[in-house]
Parts: sequence; C-alpha cells; structure tokens
Amino acid sequence: MTNQISFTFNGKEFTCESGQSIAAALIASDNRQLRTTRFENEPRSIFCGIGICFDCVLVVDGVANQRSCLIEAKQGMNVESTP
Repeated sequence: MTNQISFTFNGKEFTCESGQSIAAALIASDNRQLRTTRFENEPRSIFCGIGICFDCVLVVDGVANQRSCLIEAKQGMNVESTP
C-alpha cells in the first residue's frame, strides 16, 4: 500500500508518493518544465538530480531558490516557478 500526498505547483494540484522529491514528483506527472531562464525564457527542468546544479530551483512555501531535487514533497506544500 502506498501513501499518497498532494501539493500545488503553479496553482495546479499534483499527487505523488510520500517520500518523493518535488522534482521527481513533477517529472513523474509528466511536468517537465520547472522554470524558465531569467533573460531568454528558455525552459529548464531537472539536470543533475543531486543538488549540484541549480536548474531545478523553485519557490517552496514562499522561500525562493530551493533546489526541488533535494526537497521532499509534503502534503499541502505550495510550489511555484521562480519569477
């Protein structure tokens, strides 16, 4: 039996397995674009998956520049693309 949780990303609700990182949960839900680049608005997704790069940074519960590959998705969490 699995334990499902839900969180929002850019206003849309996502469901995932408890224990998954935010990035893994979004990728598993076929949401490949996590953010866009600051100047050219190029899409970015997860790159390294181990917290070395910063391609997956998001705003998590109001805290900016959080590496979504390192943060476990939690019930009711509010996640947004970086502005």
